[in-house]
Amino acid sequence: MAKQTNIRLDDAVKAAAEDRAKRRGLTLQGYVADLIEADVNQARAAFMAGAATFLAQYSEEFEAEVGEDRYPGLLPEGRAESAPRDAA
Repeated sequence: MAKQTNIRLDDAVKAAAEDRAKRRGLTLQGYVADLIEADVNQARAAFMAGAATFLAQYSEEFEAEVGEDRYPGLLPEGRAESAPRDAA
């Protein structure tokens, strides 16, 4: 469900943002929402890539400590594979 958020912008910044939104065929609201979503998704992707690298690097240690079935979707060779949707 979408939630409404209010922001304050300097007049010059607001005018520039409205111009950029118009050039993209968006409302100011849509433009700002797209920017925030892109930033959040980029941060999420960077975190997931780092986590996958970390798990691949230490997969042997994890397997020795807790067993291979503890981390579904991580192959012994360190290649990530899709985990089942209901995997924790």
